[in-house]
Amino acid sequence: MALLKHEKPLLYPDITYSFYPTYCRLFGIEAVEVPLNDDFGIDIGGYDRPCGAIILPNPNAPTGIGLPLSAIETLLAAHPEQPVVIDEAYIDFGGESAIPLTRKYDNLLVIHTLSKSRSLAGLRVGYAIGQRPLIDALERVKDSFNSYPLDRIAQAGATAAIEDTAWFDETRHAVIASRDRVSGALRQRGFEVLPSQANFVFARHPDHSGEALAKGLRERAVLVRRFAEPRISDFLRISIGTPEQCDALIAALEDIL
Repeated sequence: MALLKHEKPLLYPDITYSFYPTYCRLFGIEAVEVPLNDDFGIDIGGYDRPCGAIILPNPNAPTGIGLPLSAIETLLAAHPEQPVVIDEAYIDFGGESAIPLTRKYDNLLVIHTLSKSRSLAGLRVGYAIGQRPLIDALERVKDSFNSYPLDRIAQAGATAAIEDTAWFDETRHAVIASRDRVSGALRQRGFEVLPSQANFVFARHPDHSGEALAKGLRERAVLVRRFAEPRISDFLRISIGTPEQCDALIAALEDIL
C-alpha cells in the first residue's frame, strides 16, 4: 500500500512466499513472476526489465537459498528509481544482510521479523530499515490504516530480545548446527538437499514422491510442508526443531525408506 503500488508491475520470484500474489490481487497491483534458475536460486538477470517495484526474500522461501550482497547491489543499481524490498526473515541463519547497503541506496528497504531467529513469533513484531523518505511513506500508511499496532508488552519483549545478543547467538547457532546435521543425514539417505541459509531445509528423494513422503511422515506424527506446484511438488520443506524433533524426523524417514 505504501511503496509497491505503481502503474508498472511488481517483480518477485515465481517460487517464493505465497502471499505476494495474494496481496497483489488485494491491492490491484500488476505482478510479474520471475522464474528461479535451474538450481532454484534467484536469477538477478531476470529482473532486468521495466517495473514499478521489486520484492525479494533473502534467503528465499521455501528454498532457503540466499543471494550475496554483490547480486543485491547489482539489482539496486539497475533500478535506482524503483523501491527494492529485501525481506530478511531468515538472514540470521547464515545469510549476508543488505542493511549496510541502505546507506548507499535510497531505494532499498530491508525488513526483519523477530518471529524466526529471535524466537518470538507470538509477539508479531517486525521492523523496516531504510532511508527516511521510505520510512515516511510507511509511517503515513501505518498511522492511518494499521490494524496491528504493537502493544507495550510486545515492544518490551522485542527490545529485550534485540539487546540480548548472547542468547540470540546461542540459539541461532544451535539451529544452524541442527540444520547442518539434518542436511547431512538426509543426503546419506539419498535426498537432494538445497543449500539452505534458513531455519529449514528443502529436500527431495529421487525414488519417492513428495506427496508419499509427506503422507508417511504425517502417519508417524511428523509434520512437514509440501507445495503442490510445478518444479517443487516432490520437495519437502522441513523446519529445524529441537534435536529430539530432528531425531524423530530422521527415524521416521528411515522407517519410510
